[in-house]
Amino acid sequence: MKKISVIALVGVGLLAASCNNKEKSSTGVATEQAVAESKGEVLAVDAATSVVNWKATHKGGMAPRWGTLSVKSGDISVDGGQVSAGNFVIDMNSIKVDPASVTEKDKKPADLEAHLKNPDFFDTAKNPTSDFKITSVTDLKEAPKDAVAGANKTVSGNLTLSGKTMNVTFPAKVEVADNSASIQAKFTVNRADWGIKFGTSEADPAEWMISKDIEIAIDVKAKK
Repeated sequence: MKKISVIALVGVGLLAASCNNKEKSSTGVATEQAVAESKGEVLAVDAATSVVNWKATHKGGMAPRWGTLSVKSGDISVDGGQVSAGNFVIDMNSIKVDPASVTEKDKKPADLEAHLKNPDFFDTAKNPTSDFKITSVTDLKEAPKDAVAGANKTVSGNLTLSGKTMNVTFPAKVEVADNSASIQAKFTVNRADWGIKFGTSEADPAEWMISKDIEIAIDVKAKK
């Protein structure tokens, strides 16, 4: 069971650690903050064209896995041509492992997906959704090299995973047009900040061999 579980954890979306195995997060993380007040026009998130991507590896970049999660619902508020607030809900039961990332002959994407949904990980029967609620959107003076192309704003928001909420801050490309708005971003968080761990302790090989970093890429579109 432990061996199977270790392989399955890769599918959670854990980004590769550096070759010297140091864990590093490129995203600001803080305690839960007050959610931004919705002002102006409220646009409904287009679930059909919005998506969350994840990527994962063991330490050192071994055995990478990646896939998607579906955006279930949400909205973006636009006031004076700027995004003022917003939120979106992620369907955790929609988690998919890209078959292209599973190269071992004895592994199946469907098996990894099922394991990620059980109590060993996200326990989707208990926590069927995760969500992100914007707390602030400010101008970005200079985008870091690892930011999404075209990043022009700094977005902060409360990210809830497995029932725990933390505030994250990251560069994003935010666009507002007639009757539509979109937010694109990619950022890295440390799963330990949300209490997501596998293994009985840090010394447990099941925990130690898995990078603590999670790479997340969001592409959320909303329209009137």
